Amino acid sequence: MKNSELRKLVSEYKEIKNKQTKKHLNNFKMYEKLREIEHRYFHETGRTLKSDLKDFKEK
Repeated sequence: MKNSELRKLVSEYKEIKNKQTKKHLNNFKMYEKLREIEHRYFHETGRTLKSDLKDFKEK
């Protein structure tokens, strides 16, 4: 997977997370989509998406 595709996954993940927090949605489809993105990211990089996002925020 290219870096651009990884960035797209991260941005999609952040977008869905923001939708959930702003609208207070706890939709099962959104949850499944988040899990799928996390799984794909882990499969491609060997790192978890949540830990990488923490690292980006700290820097």
